[in-house]
Amino acid sequence: MFDWKQDPHRRFNPLIREWVLVSPQRTARPWQGQMEEAAAGTEPDYDPQCYLCPGNARAGGARNPEYTSTFVFDNDFAALKPDTALARFEQDGLLVAESEPGICRVVCFSPRHNLTMANMEPADLRRVVDVWVEQYGELGAQPLINSVQIFENRGAMMGASNPHPHCQIWSNHAVPNEVAKETAAQQAWLGQRGGCLLCDYAKLERAGGERVVEENDSFLAVVPFWAVWPFETMVIAKRHASGIDGFTDVERDGLVDILKRTTSRYDRLFHVSFPYSMGIHQRPTDGGAHTEWHVHAHFYPPLLRSATVRKFLVGYEMLATPQRDITPEAAAERLRTV
Repeated sequence: MFDWKQDPHRRFNPLIREWVLVSPQRTARPWQGQMEEAAAGTEPDYDPQCYLCPGNARAGGARNPEYTSTFVFDNDFAALKPDTALARFEQDGLLVAESEPGICRVVCFSPRHNLTMANMEPADLRRVVDVWVEQYGELGAQPLINSVQIFENRGAMMGASNPHPHCQIWSNHAVPNEVAKETAAQQAWLGQRGGCLLCDYAKLERAGGERVVEENDSFLAVVPFWAVWPFETMVIAKRHASGIDGFTDVERDGLVDILKRTTSRYDRLFHVSFPYSMGIHQRPTDGGAHTEWHVHAHFYPPLLRSATVRKFLVGYEMLATPQRDITPEAAAERLRTV
């Protein structure tokens, strides 16, 4: 008989309405590599060469103030520009292009160069959460902006060029692909079932518990049933809210707690400052009510077997569909044990 913990199968992601191939039998294949831990980092509190540390010159020439908490500035080498004129080009329905104005910002979490979410003090991380809320509201209120994406690339493995604790905020005129797919899926669920997709999913995961990694009064962290990355997690607000601007003070503290606990587990898994890309998904700021939207965060970490062995999306995954070997249930169990 079919056993989804042992036999190859595919799992459906209702948030983007796509599939992932799961091949748990492949974990039995011989591994020729070596399980290794990365050398512990020795970053200083302050780095005179870091373009994000207080008082230092940035790559674009501007100088940072002597900030003592969080620090927000417009990206010196932004992917989007606010003064881009709206225009569209189309030829025979095959060559289609649209101009894309927007605003890109950087948020330094702390003046200290050697911190991460996992080892920041809760009060300091709470200030970061408050800044996220402020920036989401400020940028989203601009007529030009229809979507605000808050994300953090942690570690050189995920393309972070600077270890100083920081994240980015890209605010777009057009709603980006992943947010557009999640919007459509949540709208369809609400229309067909009369409820919230992620409220229903969180209830199901809490009842089963097999994929739950962390939980507090306000948030749930799970390895999604449809996860692609080996130790991918999703943080879901327990109360229905369409964006982080709807969080109470208690819920903001709860978000701080769940972020610290989740990233701390990552660091303990392979005894390394765990690399990842993290992003908060919330309602578009296009003026719609978006009652279908349920705010959540995705963690996409690349490490697979050790601090030096990573997962790559190549071959079949680039040409066909994402694939994973370790099941989400096994990944959640490993995270819980640390």
